[in-house]
Amino acid sequence: MTRAKRRTRAPGQALPQPRARTGAERDSSPTPAERHVERIVLAHGGGGELTNRLVAERIVSRLGRPAGPLTDGVLLRALSATWADAKGNGGAAGRQPLVFTTDSYVVTPIEFPGGDIGRLAVAGTVNDLAAMGARPLAISLGLILEEGLTVDSLDRIVASIAATSEQAGAPVVTGDTKVIERRGDPPGMFINTAGIGVLHPRSQLGLDRVEAGDVILINGGLAEHGLAVLSRRAGIGFETTLRSDVMPLWGMTRRLLECGASVHFMRDATRGGLAGVLADICDATGLSIEIDERRLPVSPAARGAAEMLGLDPLAVANEGKLVCVVAAAGATRALAALRAGPEGTHAAMIGRVHRAAPPLVELVTLGGGRRIVQRPYGEDLPRIC
Repeated sequence: MTRAKRRTRAPGQALPQPRARTGAERDSSPTPAERHVERIVLAHGGGGELTNRLVAERIVSRLGRPAGPLTDGVLLRALSATWADAKGNGGAAGRQPLVFTTDSYVVTPIEFPGGDIGRLAVAGTVNDLAAMGARPLAISLGLILEEGLTVDSLDRIVASIAATSEQAGAPVVTGDTKVIERRGDPPGMFINTAGIGVLHPRSQLGLDRVEAGDVILINGGLAEHGLAVLSRRAGIGFETTLRSDVMPLWGMTRRLLECGASVHFMRDATRGGLAGVLADICDATGLSIEIDERRLPVSPAARGAAEMLGLDPLAVANEGKLVCVVAAAGATRALAALRAGPEGTHAAMIGRVHRAAPPLVELVTLGGGRRIVQRPYGEDLPRIC
């Protein structure tokens, strides 16, 4: 067995002195108050007692999960489900297909005006189901925590997840938690969710149903989520009254599907914003879209913040906005359905689909001119959702 070498010094040689710490090292030393803040450590992800306590005490107990074993998955007893709401209404519609979706959330910072990464993850997942015309039934939750994240931060995020899943009517039924080395300052977290829902009997959505003459609706103000996140982003912070629009949209979507209008297509305007959704419609259908700047619901605060940052409000991410394409004959009825609840108070009819070559999105400006609205090339600033 190899022995460790003993360090020696020559006679008269001075003892080694401790290395002087730099100002940055001195500044990073924890204060007495910080030493008592409970934090996530790598051992929390090791699969032992700390893992069990973290999952049981900080996560499962706060999500209202029914008592039972924590298995690796949830059993799906059928690939279709009877359409019925929580009160049993609608069962006569028979069995409907299930819809499944998944997404990941890496927003920085993890808490921002109007929301946080937990609310974002739940709402984003159920909104993907809602945009398909599906009532959310349940979601899975995968948490990836960075070492050093405060337990208080985790508690707030999990509480937000629980509240939002209850609001959306989609309980967290299975999940997983991992802890990784710290990669950011301050340490954060990432979330992966998957959601399953049952298709509404009146949902007949698809890009193949979009046709010339259809009307474009949106349920409220643009760019508020992305700009609210940027207002708290390190190095870009600015003062604003903007709050994220993140919210579950199934209630509004159901009103729309049941209002009697012919709804052809829906998409939530997240990354890429309104511009990205409209460009996708044009590419897929070969049709063009004209939108009216006078009708776009962009608040003065959002417009001012976007101008200050050099951003186009049409291309900034939203998390509570649904783009709806409906037949012209039912457009007024559809608009009223959007406005009938808090999710669509400021809903607007913003444009129309028409035949024109080449297929593109055009904005009729306040001055009467026209400009082409293009899909964002990339993402102006990362980790907005």
